[in-house]
Amino acid sequence: MSKNLFLRRYAVVTLAALCLGAPLMSQAAAPTLVSKGELTYGTAATFMPFEYMKDGKLTGFDIDLIHALTAKLALKPQPMSMEFKGLIPALQGKRLDIINSAMYINPVRSEQVEFVPYLKIGSRVVVAKGNPEKITGRDLSLCGKSIAVTLGGIEESQARATSKQCQDAGKAAINVMTFPAATDSAVAVAQKRADAEFLSTPGAVALLNEKGDTFETAGDEFEADTHIGFAVRKGDAPMKTLLETGLKQLVADGTYQKLIAKWQFPASVAIF
Repeated sequence: MSKNLFLRRYAVVTLAALCLGAPLMSQAAAPTLVSKGELTYGTAATFMPFEYMKDGKLTGFDIDLIHALTAKLALKPQPMSMEFKGLIPALQGKRLDIINSAMYINPVRSEQVEFVPYLKIGSRVVVAKGNPEKITGRDLSLCGKSIAVTLGGIEESQARATSKQCQDAGKAAINVMTFPAATDSAVAVAQKRADAEFLSTPGAVALLNEKGDTFETAGDEFEADTHIGFAVRKGDAPMKTLLETGLKQLVADGTYQKLIAKWQFPASVAIF
């Protein structure tokens, strides 16, 4: 199945669920929770501006979204921070109710968990101010360069795919440098240890708003139809329905759009 067909089917299923409307928690089969009255969610706080630490506090679009969502559902949000690679095992092991960590949807992950999509995003090439390496975007100008990415993020797979394109064209491979957090990737570019960074479009907006004198983007946005969503256990229909119900309410009362505007995301990220 092609990626685009896969994502279209996800969008159709999700939008159908939202349009039909699911009953509230009190009116339907309630999901089994790790702790009564709480929604325990796993997150890897390394993906600014979705989830990250600021002044010792967990913050970001996803954090605001889950707080608004749980308020609608009369549940208390309970975060569990961990490495990204540990999220799916923790969910499968029933230590989490859901994953809320800007997890992008792909066929491999969908064999392990089910998703409730809430945004679609693209990626950008971020370089040092002045673009000293004269990079023109996600193209062959990256061949032989060092590209910083967040470990486990879609940008890592994008960088490796671009490296293969370089090799197929008879050019030098890309040195893909993985870091635990997007902020670490940005530091590598600023310190000239990396020539560029692959970063989500919302992440690039946040970075340039904060450090526009240090960074700039090169070329156009790419792969702008990458869907991200909450992950739930396979077969956990009550939890999936609950999240879809809450999202429907956030869309209806304008909260969804307000959060997109608050975090200065482009309007194109909305899927509802």
